[in-house]
Amino acid sequence: MNEFRIVVIGAGETGTPLLAQLLDAPFVKVLGVADLDPEQPGIALAKQHGVATTQDFMTLVSQGGEVDIIIDVTGVPKVREELRKYMVDTGNDHTLIMHEQIALLMMSLSAGKLVQGKHGNQEYN
Repeated sequence: MNEFRIVVIGAGETGTPLLAQLLDAPFVKVLGVADLDPEQPGIALAKQHGVATTQDFMTLVSQGGEVDIIIDVTGVPKVREELRKYMVDTGNDHTLIMHEQIALLMMSLSAGKLVQGKHGNQEYN
């Protein structure tokens, strides 16, 4: 693998700084960014870098095995449920779904300090 092919779902307070780091990494290809609100700052950032944006995250997820990692930073359990169901229904055993807490851990390690997310401490269910 020469690069990680990433989809980011959620382009607000947590997703935008994460997206900025991903876009700066030469070993990451951001395939797309989704958010229900097209006015979120992460959507504008993605567009500035020529990255596909959408309000329908399933449009990006439907790329199947072309996506290595889906980063869900929406804070919405229903989104995670839909992602899991889609992976099972389509037999996609390649793409990983990354929880917001893991994204915050990675951002904290990069920053050298604890980074707080907008959605608080969520259970993984």
